[in-house]
Amino acid sequence: MGFSTLQRAAIALSDAYREGRLVRLSAEERTAAYLVTRMPATYAAAQAVLREVSARIAPVASILDAGAGTGAASLAARDYFPDASITLVERDPSFAAAARQWLPDATLLANDIARMEMLPSHDLVIAAYSLGEFGAEIAVRLWQAARIALVLIEPGTPRGFQLIRKIRTALLAAGAHMVAPCPAEIPCPLADPDWCHFAARVERSSLHRRVKGGELGHEDEKFSYIALARQPVELPSARIIRHPQHRPGLIEIENCTPAGLRSERITKRDRDRFRAARKASWGDAGI
Repeated sequence: MGFSTLQRAAIALSDAYREGRLVRLSAEERTAAYLVTRMPATYAAAQAVLREVSARIAPVASILDAGAGTGAASLAARDYFPDASITLVERDPSFAAAARQWLPDATLLANDIARMEMLPSHDLVIAAYSLGEFGAEIAVRLWQAARIALVLIEPGTPRGFQLIRKIRTALLAAGAHMVAPCPAEIPCPLADPDWCHFAARVERSSLHRRVKGGELGHEDEKFSYIALARQPVELPSARIIRHPQHRPGLIEIENCTPAGLRSERITKRDRDRFRAARKASWGDAGI
C-alpha cells in the first residue's frame, strides 16, 4: 500500500470514529490505518481508564472485550489484570486476525455483538470506541454480562459524551454503582453544550507522525468514559475536569464534586494544598 493511500485512509478512519459512523475502506486500508493511528490512541485511553478502575475493583479473573478491534483495550487490561483470561468479540476478520498476533492465548469470537443472542458473562466487560457503531441499547446487554464491572469508552466529543451520559443515567437507575470518573451517583451536573472528557498521551511512531502530518512525537487522545460496578466502591471526593490553570502564586482547578461543579483557587499561602495542586492533572482526583 502506498503512503498517500494510507494517509487518506487514516484521515477517513479518524473522521468516522469522531462522528460515530462506519467508514468505507478496503479491509487492507482499514486495518493498516487503524494499526498506525487508532490502535495506539485506543490503547492509551483504555490504559488511563483501567488505571482508575483497577484501583477500585477486586481482581478480575476474566475479561470480555466487546467490539475488540485489533485488541488494544485488551492489551491495556492485561497491564492491570495480567492473570485474567480474555475473550475478544470482533466481527471484522482483518481486525481479528491482527488481534490474534499479540493476544494468541485469548479466546476469539468472530461475531457481531449486536447480533449475539447472549453475551458470555465475564468479571470485567469493556467496550472501547464501539458503542458509536452499535448504539446505546447494547450497553444494557453488556451490563448484564458483567459480573463485577463494566467499562465504556467513547471519543471525547460532545456526541461521544452524550452517549456516555445517556448510558450512565440508565444504568445507575438500574442499580449500577459508580467507579469512575464521577465522584458521586448524582445526575451529571454539566449542562449542554459543555461535555466531560479527558486526555491520554499517545507516543507517535515516525510513521504515525508522517501520516498525521505532525512534527511532535506525541499527541493527546481525548475520550469520554464511564466505569460501573455491581457493588459500591470508595469514590474520590472530587474529579478535576479541566486542565488546572497556573498563574504566579495561584492555581485554579475546576472540580466535579458530589455537590456539583466547584472552582478552587489555591494560593501559596495554603502551602500543602498548593504543592499538591502543582502536581495535579486533568482527570486526577480533586484537590
